[in-house]
Amino acid sequence: MTGAGPERDGRELGGRFDVPAAAPDPDAEPARRNGHRPSTAPVAPAVADQPGDPWDRRVAGGLAFLRRRLSGEYEVDEFGFDPELTEAVFHPLLRLLYRDWFRTEVTGMEHVPADGAGLVVGNHSGTVALDALILSAALHDQHPAHRFLRLLGADLVFRMPVVSELARKSGGTVACNPDAERLLGSGELVGVFPEGFKGIGKLYAERYKLQRFGRGGFVSAALRTGTPIVPVAIVGGEEIYPMLADIKPLARLLKLPYFPVTPTFPWLGPLGMIPLPSKWLIEFCPPIPTAHLTDSADDPLVVFNLADQVRETIQQTLHKLLERRPDPFGP
Repeated sequence: MTGAGPERDGRELGGRFDVPAAAPDPDAEPARRNGHRPSTAPVAPAVADQPGDPWDRRVAGGLAFLRRRLSGEYEVDEFGFDPELTEAVFHPLLRLLYRDWFRTEVTGMEHVPADGAGLVVGNHSGTVALDALILSAALHDQHPAHRFLRLLGADLVFRMPVVSELARKSGGTVACNPDAERLLGSGELVGVFPEGFKGIGKLYAERYKLQRFGRGGFVSAALRTGTPIVPVAIVGGEEIYPMLADIKPLARLLKLPYFPVTPTFPWLGPLGMIPLPSKWLIEFCPPIPTAHLTDSADDPLVVFNLADQVRETIQQTLHKLLERRPDPFGP
């Protein structure tokens, strides 16, 4: 499945426009830009050579994008994933966060499969699950093949009216084995955070201490499809909303997994939702193969040992990254 990218249409609609020449010039070169047929007629210099042309292309690309959205000329897959909307709207917004606000450094991208299925398993933190979104945008931007990361989310995400729609459009789906196996079976890159709410809802005093990985359902999905598991360690998410306390009665009243108290929330109201500009480091670890263990997908011992190996790999990498980043808010 492919979606029509805004950059392609921007080139189609923002090409060169010929204008009448003041006088014939027999030595003029034929026009060959943007797939136009060579012409023997002399032409003036193309608009593409003028400084303002990049803005013209952006405007043309934006108008083409709006036309496609309004006319329904775009594609989504069976999960509701809209690659064009993700590239044109979601990723540019996230890029401002991960590149400019969090000053994110990414290493180990060579460990992410160039094609075919892969299961990316990361640590979860931050009170608000920005780490999953930042990871997906950074991976897409910096991977040589610009691969999309199909995130698996908690049921709560898909019960919230607006959030659910945005999650589906950006490639997310419910964190369950059938959906994970269908995505992996079709060669997708899937992202999962086995700590769940235990990871993002922990107190700041427990930062960068991995919580329990549940029953290892992600391992079973990888084993059944023979998919390599790529552990990824994310440093920086713990400091964006440092949780000092959890008001459990309010959480129960609002039917939330926790109600956080941070240095800025709820004291500053909506301003308290602005994340602190911590320095982020993301490292992809060498993949763990599973193709030789496909017959052991239902063996609890194999599943537990593999989940523990992934967890320990992430924890040790977190320690290493924290040594590289002694100041959470440094350059």
